[in-house]
Amino acid sequence: MACRVSELSGVMLYGQTPEEARTKVQALALRVIAERIESGETQPELVSVMFNAA
Repeated sequence: MACRVSELSGVMLYGQTPEEARTKVQALALRVIAERIESGETQPELVSVMFNAA
């Protein structure tokens, strides 16, 4: 099962179950956002994170 975050290019992961894939991709999305904030690519006050159930 694959799960991706279309708003974040390249954020896609696989899991043996939909829940596992969703959990993994959410963790990766948060890491990508944190790296973008740390590197100055985006401002923290402009970031809003929401995960919808699939």
